[in-house]
Amino acid sequence: MTASTVPTLTLRNDVTIPALGLGTWPMDDAEAADAVEIALGVGYRLIDTAENYGNERGVGQGLRRSGVDRGEVFLTTKFNERWHSYDGARRAFEKSAERLGVDYIDLLMVHWPRPVAGGFTEAMRGLAALREEGLVRAVGASNFTPAHLQAVIDAGVLPEVNQIRRDPYNPQHEAVAFHAEHGIVTESYSPIGRAGRLLGEPVIADIARTRERTPAQVVLRWHTQTQALPIPKSGDPERLVENFTIFDFELTAAELEQVVALDAGDPDVPDSEVAGH
Repeated sequence: MTASTVPTLTLRNDVTIPALGLGTWPMDDAEAADAVEIALGVGYRLIDTAENYGNERGVGQGLRRSGVDRGEVFLTTKFNERWHSYDGARRAFEKSAERLGVDYIDLLMVHWPRPVAGGFTEAMRGLAALREEGLVRAVGASNFTPAHLQAVIDAGVLPEVNQIRRDPYNPQHEAVAFHAEHGIVTESYSPIGRAGRLLGEPVIADIARTRERTPAQVVLRWHTQTQALPIPKSGDPERLVENFTIFDFELTAAELEQVVALDAGDPDVPDSEVAGH
């Protein structure tokens, strides 16, 4: 499979985004540079980072080392609460663009709403201005609940993407439904869970054996078939290929229902009212 055969999604503003990406948290600069270079060689074209990850320079280095043209890669990053103002969004863009070594960013996001700090709606307005200038191609939120998104919409901005922690234990039905209603793409971080517990679920393992796939491939395909764009993190070359090769099979309706039945809530999911930076 090559980058050209990976499906794309069309954002509300007609910008296209790959239907699968590479997450880079918690890699350092050196790890991110290696992972990005390898991933782009595999065929990935969506790379996700953030100011708070501390690896934007590494992501940019990996892009340059790969030899892939900048225009072929969809770069996304996120900024922290200290930039939560209209003008702050511009300063955040400038700093991230400098660290990445690029002159535009495909998708720039407010990393957490941080309502206790204030200003997230103004930051989104600032992002919208950057989009109008062509400095960012799309604006996004990260870890926003439907209530946070509604506040942004009421302020006159409709983001193209909301990046949330989502997996079969936490399908986030309410958020996904709200996104669909407003034309917002759901992007899933930590899409295969953490510490391997999800991948050891008998239901996932049974489907994987039947399909001659890995448990991770089954879970990632569940994401893409339930209105979400997953961004799994890996720096291992074999795992990068494995995670990338998910669009040549489909889960049946019965299999999707089996995976959905794993929904049990996850107490480790952070509370967006207070968590973040």
